[in-house]
Amino acid sequence: MSAASTNRSNVPKSTRLLSNIIVIIGILSLFGVIGYLLPDLNAPIGPQGIPSHVSTDPRNLPYYALRSVLRMFIALAFSLIFSFIYGLAAARSKRARTILVPLLDILQSVPILGFLSATISIWLVLFPGSIMGVEAASIFAIFTSQAWNMAFSFYSSLMNEPTELDEAARSLRLTRWERFWKLDVPSSVIPLLWNCMMSVGGGWFFLTASEMISVNNRTFALPGIGSYVGEAAAEQDLGKIGWAILTMIVVVILIDFLLWKPLTAWAEKFRVTQSESTEPKRSAVLTIIRLSGINDILAAIGKPIASFLDAITRPLGITGTQTQVRNEQQRHRFTDYAYAIVLAGLGIWGLIKLYQLVIPSLGFAEVGHVFVLGFLTFLRVALLMIVCSIVWVPIGASIGMNPRLSRILQPIVQICASFPANFIFPFVTLWFLSWHIDINWGSILLMALGTQWYILFNVIAGASAIPDDLREMSRSLRQPTWQKWKTLILPAVFSSWCTGGITAAGGAWNASIVSEVVAYGQHTLTAQGLGSYIAEATSTGDTAQIIAGVTVMSIFVVAVNRFFWYPLQNLAKRRFSLT
Repeated sequence: MSAASTNRSNVPKSTRLLSNIIVIIGILSLFGVIGYLLPDLNAPIGPQGIPSHVSTDPRNLPYYALRSVLRMFIALAFSLIFSFIYGLAAARSKRARTILVPLLDILQSVPILGFLSATISIWLVLFPGSIMGVEAASIFAIFTSQAWNMAFSFYSSLMNEPTELDEAARSLRLTRWERFWKLDVPSSVIPLLWNCMMSVGGGWFFLTASEMISVNNRTFALPGIGSYVGEAAAEQDLGKIGWAILTMIVVVILIDFLLWKPLTAWAEKFRVTQSESTEPKRSAVLTIIRLSGINDILAAIGKPIASFLDAITRPLGITGTQTQVRNEQQRHRFTDYAYAIVLAGLGIWGLIKLYQLVIPSLGFAEVGHVFVLGFLTFLRVALLMIVCSIVWVPIGASIGMNPRLSRILQPIVQICASFPANFIFPFVTLWFLSWHIDINWGSILLMALGTQWYILFNVIAGASAIPDDLREMSRSLRQPTWQKWKTLILPAVFSSWCTGGITAAGGAWNASIVSEVVAYGQHTLTAQGLGSYIAEATSTGDTAQIIAGVTVMSIFVVAVNRFFWYPLQNLAKRRFSLT
């Protein structure tokens, strides 16, 4: 009998019955809301075409919030699937890794406006005569703000799997499918979950840009809380923006209570430790779910499905031993050389096409100017990373190491990270104007509001995953605080800080699009930088400028990752791994 079953047997029947009723009501409500919203997602386009504005009547905010939340979690589901496939391919194949990891660098550096300008026409063609085309473009834009850091997190977890568990999986000759669900996913759950939270926060940050899509001198507006804020800001109505902020706070608190708290409490069982946590995390929602017995129902339904999937995935192969893997790599050495030649050829072809698209239209002088703008944004990103690391690494490690502190501060952190910082941009813009703050410096603060959480969340995840055995040993040795930080905490969270840093830096470059140009009514503040350059080029539909800006941004991100972040990640794997 499982622990959950044992606990249920000790609970009065009336309590279990109440739990069943609550869970049934919750499931029916969820399906009811989805059924209510789905027809609107595929509504036909009216005679006036795709709307360019939405109503700013505050009574529409509950409906707008539901539409935004649905888009957010559809995008999150696709991001999770993408992370599993992409991260697994990059971690398991050395040849694929040589392409997929640099490609991920490039993808995370491409701003969502770059994706939108390149794909909006495709989505409209795929769904002619339906608002679903714009909905798909919006969901895809949110996906591009969520997927990359989740993929990095899953890939990093796979590359740092405990050696003894890896050997156990090989000795037991698990199939690739069995290994994925019995080792790969469990060992990555805690950091991946925290990055899912951060991805939702990143999605909220770009909500206005993804719901009020302005490309090629056209605007497509979808009902949502992000487009509502955009319209209210254009109307200079701070009262309506305040109602949107209040609605957003309620949404974030509900998501934290109904989803993130239960998941973080459930994920504790995947910590690698020899002893149970002395102060386990708790969640009222998770307790109700366990008491309802739905776990047993899902297990009964899932068992035959799992057996069927195990059977059909056996042809994918068995997890090989280390010797077999090395022999396989040696046999493919010649193929690797051919692979490199093909890649070099594709790279040269790409450079030629890039030259043909950009240089005749802009000239070398304009391209040089774009690189200068890129360097200005790089300086902002570098300063942001330094300050955020100094501030948030100690705070994140303290939260992750202290269960009591975690219970108090974790919900607050989740709410702050999930709240779309650009909702307060109109107030910040007024502050900048009143205090005569230069937007060239102020944009750093705006970028920090949306990207600092990547570092904090990853450090919290790394600290919370430190085995209790090591914590007990540190207490037994009575280490001074400074020595404990030097020998245990900082080495333990170093790898997580690297993952958070690389995603935060990529997010900061992306956030520069909405942080270097801020507007409130007739007031527009523009900083010198690559973000403002790309934003302006996207709004005017200048394809050559968009390509030049996105390319330069990608070059900066890939170069920094290659020469700074990846050496640090390798150092973390060599010297600071807990396995």
